[in-house]
Amino acid sequence: MDYNVYSTPLAGRYASKEMSYLWSPQFKHSTWRRLWLALATEEKALGLNITDEQLSQMAAHLDDIDFEAVEAKEKELRHDVMSHIHVFGTQCPAAMPIIHLGATSCYVTDNTELIQMRDGMKLLRGKLLKLMNQLKGFCLEHADQPTLGFTHYQVAQLTTVGKRFSLYLQDFMMDLEQLNFQLENLPFRSVKGTTGTQASFLALFDGNHEKVKDLERRVAARMGFEKIIAVSGQTYTRKVDYLVLSMLAGLAGSAAKMATDIRLLANLREMEEPFGKKQIGSSAMAYKRNPMRCERVCSLARYLMNLPVNPVNTHAVQWFERTLDDSANRRIVLAEGFLAADVILSVLIDVTNGLQVWPNVIARHVREELPFMATENILMAAVRAGGDRQVLHEVIRGHSMAAAKRIKEEGGANDLLERLSADPVFAAIRDRFDELVNPRDFIGRAPEQTREFIAGSVDPLLEKYAAEWQTVKTDALNV
Repeated sequence: MDYNVYSTPLAGRYASKEMSYLWSPQFKHSTWRRLWLALATEEKALGLNITDEQLSQMAAHLDDIDFEAVEAKEKELRHDVMSHIHVFGTQCPAAMPIIHLGATSCYVTDNTELIQMRDGMKLLRGKLLKLMNQLKGFCLEHADQPTLGFTHYQVAQLTTVGKRFSLYLQDFMMDLEQLNFQLENLPFRSVKGTTGTQASFLALFDGNHEKVKDLERRVAARMGFEKIIAVSGQTYTRKVDYLVLSMLAGLAGSAAKMATDIRLLANLREMEEPFGKKQIGSSAMAYKRNPMRCERVCSLARYLMNLPVNPVNTHAVQWFERTLDDSANRRIVLAEGFLAADVILSVLIDVTNGLQVWPNVIARHVREELPFMATENILMAAVRAGGDRQVLHEVIRGHSMAAAKRIKEEGGANDLLERLSADPVFAAIRDRFDELVNPRDFIGRAPEQTREFIAGSVDPLLEKYAAEWQTVKTDALNV
């Protein structure tokens, strides 16, 4: 690392080697060479005068790129694609006359970016599925554990720890559906020519439209694409970038939601992210166990959620068949969008792999609040035992106000159940109080909902893509 030169922290500090490589100069420009080889190979197959020697020379130099020579040539030509063509040609001189035949710069630049986005989405899908599998295990493990529910961050009816996390799992499942949609519908630009009319290729094939269409299909298939964009200007429509980045931003939103809730639960001491034996939470406060992983997720998610505004503006100002004001910002926004999403998923995989739950703290919080929630059950039981509903209601109201005052003004414990149990009007059901305030009677169908959701919606996806998420190595993730 050159410590005198700025390097994006996404690559230098956070992202996986696989995702960093995908957006590296080496991958990008070796893909250019593969695209030139694919074009020449299919042009030869369709009858153009291209020799086996020319193809073999190109095939022999797909990865050994002399970047210093390219840099020197670009200073002279002021054109990155032509600089790479010239350097590639010096390595395969027999092929120099036919490299880039009929193509425009966007043949290599646009198609490479589509390949990078396709392969990037595949990498992300494996990690997203890995995260979903770990969340599934967590949800099932804690499906029956009652916990305080919150609305407006105020205590509400009980839910379970597993049910709460099934909400995050459902969000990620929706993100997977959107990722799959973008992946399945991502089009290849293939061979379109300078303004998208394919005029240069029509000239090469003496006006044979079928050969031009066949060339387009053949090159796309050779690069692993079935879908080809129907029409284009010089570039594929930049709306594609916006749709893909919006999907990544949606994933970031799901991640931030879960990470934020974990941070709030850490403050309540109900749950904590993994914490290393020698990890330092604060340089000043030695006792601190700050949720730094989840904070990192929220930080990067905020960055990623703001990225789609760039491609939607870029798309909006592409005059006619294209302008070049899309180029510089796309070099940044596409790569960093995928790098940020990669980091976010890596960190969440790490968090969910070692998430610590403190059941006794959760149970204590439930005990502190449940008496208020249980008053309706107590009221109904006392009425069935022969009590007057209106009298009982007023007694409960009076004791509830007194207990709440004790909690707020004196900082005392919630003694509502003790107050009710000691009141003569509840004498008939006094021995049933423990039964009437069992937390499991206040969680509704939360456990069943959790298991049904996983069995019906999550398991089929995990089974379908098992080969992808099972190969994700969590021990190699940079978190």
